[in-house]
Amino acid sequence: MATVESGPTLVQNVLAKGGIPDPFPTLEDARSDSGRRQKIQEIRKRINELGIKYIFFQQISVSGHVNGKGVSATMWEKVAEEGYQLVYGATADLFVDRSDRYIGFGPEESELAAIADPDTFAQLPWDPRIARVFCDAYDTETGELLEADPRQNLKRIMNEVEQELGYTFLCGVEPEMMWMKRPKGSTDPGAAEGITKPWCYHISQFEELRPIILDVIDYGEKLGISPSYGDHEDSPGQLELNFLFDRAVRTADNLSTYRQICQAVARKHTREGTYGDDTEVIATFMPKPFTGVSANGAHHHFTLVDEDGNNVFYDPDGPAKLSELGLQFMGGILDHYRGLCAITASTVNSYKRFWDFGFWAPIYKDYGWQNRTTLVRVASGGRFEYRAVDSACNPYLTQAALLRTGLDGVKRKLDPGPPQQRNVYDVLAEGVEIPRVPEHLGEALAALEEDEVVRSALPGRLYDVFMHYKRDEWERFLSAVTDWERERYLDVLP
Repeated sequence: MATVESGPTLVQNVLAKGGIPDPFPTLEDARSDSGRRQKIQEIRKRINELGIKYIFFQQISVSGHVNGKGVSATMWEKVAEEGYQLVYGATADLFVDRSDRYIGFGPEESELAAIADPDTFAQLPWDPRIARVFCDAYDTETGELLEADPRQNLKRIMNEVEQELGYTFLCGVEPEMMWMKRPKGSTDPGAAEGITKPWCYHISQFEELRPIILDVIDYGEKLGISPSYGDHEDSPGQLELNFLFDRAVRTADNLSTYRQICQAVARKHTREGTYGDDTEVIATFMPKPFTGVSANGAHHHFTLVDEDGNNVFYDPDGPAKLSELGLQFMGGILDHYRGLCAITASTVNSYKRFWDFGFWAPIYKDYGWQNRTTLVRVASGGRFEYRAVDSACNPYLTQAALLRTGLDGVKRKLDPGPPQQRNVYDVLAEGVEIPRVPEHLGEALAALEEDEVVRSALPGRLYDVFMHYKRDEWERFLSAVTDWERERYLDVLP
């Protein structure tokens, strides 16, 4: 519910970091680049000075999981320069579908090579003997970029769209999540409960999470993430710590890192018995763990700026203080919202958020100035948020899709119409029809299949792997018998 702040100084700081170059076009180019090799040698000095013993080489799967290999620091140069190899199926977490087929790629197919991005090397604050580095994936058979790699895909799409528009895309995320606890050793999902009460903005509940929050902030700052605003939200144990704006790839890396930080902090406080010696602490990014309280959103705030840092979405006299360009960019997002939902609300559980009414979930296609009943909220002059994103999202895919749909709106000069100034639910009660988001994941996947613009954010086999993964998830849900069904139908007759 809080906002992600941006301002002239922040924007200038982001622009001063410089752009994020495209990934090297081929595996050989990446391995032979002299500038990259020089960075790798410079990192060796840091490894020795910091006493780092082990390094996680990380890549991102289509589901947003962090996968990869752990490597002894003595092997840093070799692995960083040449890459490490994994089966293609690592891009789909090496999971099998309900027919026991590996998702996306069969076991007979070749392997990928994951090449380190030296600019992302960082020591992990929860164990200073360990470091991590993000990687981009290549096809070892063809030597070309592996289409099913979300991270390098976002690099390319971000640069293509920015070059075509002539502006820089900045994005910030509001990652809501819940801190929960359950008895150690319990395998009962129903045994998990929020550490705090569902009291929104109450400092007393924020205080209950203080040991956790301070560790998250400390680890984040040491990894270059500086959470700005934070508050206790209106679900049990629900916390929101917001990131500052950055370029799309860095924002996605920051969210992936934040998730890893939260998992590390949960392990720490389980070991230390902060909430009881027999209590396991859980950091969950599940979109909707409880009925009757708010879900975990991950609203994406974004804008475009020129080379001087001026916000080109801003017009003080425009509708909702948006420029024509801003309205067109938003028009593209609203025009493609149904296909977008398959990527931004990508789990079965995501759609429980849209059905449990009364908690400001973004259900209807509309936009408005500070209007939290609409799909897109204009949060301030020249900055708006897409609200149908939840905390289980893959931020590399969500931002790629938002960029593609926004660009389509600009190309087609789409007009989203006047902003909605009323509560959408009051408007609906008067009989006005407003299109709503898909009712379930299956409907969203069907919408994605029909939307060529959104699909262009997942080129080639990235789309194939994503659809295989998510259709299998949907089919597993349809075939699963739940506790709710047994409670309702076991004694239904006579």
